[in-house]
Amino acid sequence: MRKPDLAAALAERADLTKDKANEVLNELLDQITLTVSKGESVSLIGFGTFETRSRAKRMGKNPQTGAAIEIPASNTVAFKPGKALKEACNS
Repeated sequence: MRKPDLAAALAERADLTKDKANEVLNELLDQITLTVSKGESVSLIGFGTFETRSRAKRMGKNPQTGAAIEIPASNTVAFKPGKALKEACNS
């Protein structure tokens, strides 16, 4: 399912216009992005948690030459699914 499909399903289930559903979906995603980019987590009970995780610098290998390279430290976004989502996927 892609974003337009999700907005259309939301519009149908919540009795909204497609434009309004798309607006709500965009605002939800913007708020999650803003919050996680500040280093805070977003917890949606039953669905899961979005959070920032730090990766330490590490040594890697250039796949073309085999030469060792240092990969710098970085931040990434992680998603940990909630219990209800896990159960829905396993039923």
